[in-house]
Amino acid sequence: MIPKTHPRYRSLITRERLADYTKKGIVSLEGLTSHGRGEAFDYLLGEETSASALEAEKLAAAMILSASYPVISVNGNTAALAAKEIASLQQACGAKAEVNLFHRTDDRIKAITDLLTDAGVILIKGPVDRYIPLEHDRGLCHHDGIYSADVILVPLEDGDRAEALVSLGKKVIAIDLNPLSRTARTATLPVIDELTRALPNITRFCKTLNKNECQDMISKINSPGFIRDAIECIKGKLSDVLD
Repeated sequence: MIPKTHPRYRSLITRERLADYTKKGIVSLEGLTSHGRGEAFDYLLGEETSASALEAEKLAAAMILSASYPVISVNGNTAALAAKEIASLQQACGAKAEVNLFHRTDDRIKAITDLLTDAGVILIKGPVDRYIPLEHDRGLCHHDGIYSADVILVPLEDGDRAEALVSLGKKVIAIDLNPLSRTARTATLPVIDELTRALPNITRFCKTLNKNECQDMISKINSPGFIRDAIECIKGKLSDVLD
């Protein structure tokens, strides 16, 4: 039992949640490594949403609201950490949702699908094909999902698929705590923030933004600027520690 007074309470609860979902086949062992890397960057960012990240989240909402066919791509870590948040975002913006996995098995697809459905997420189901030009299983997707999307929200993404999606003409919103990652540098819009902080902010903006202003907002997206801001934030946090 982790006491709520523990200074690392939220982090420890998250780790326990991921470990539990690993035993249930929802999170892969490799996914635990991925989470640890992101958590390290969150320490460096101060475990809070920066002003720059909040602006990126507002722009993410604008992109989704302006899209003709937005899709939320969900992997195991995302499902384990934020199933309810995905459902809330979907209700706010009407985006489709699809499970897309690197370590893909029928059992794992079913476990993740059941978790998301129980949380209220409406998923695209049915046959998949290799619509994304990748040799591994993240190249598999639904025709009426990621393949047909113009804007894709890809939390906790891997860089090669982000690159492949952009090469197909998709606009990619990536939620990634690592500003140095290929995902962040490739995405149309990098959101350098922790998943369960970012998704509720995007949902809130989807509910409050004036859709008539969205196109003008997204025309001014400066993706490298968000990466620079995150790096400057890290430098500032490190400087504070050393001073």
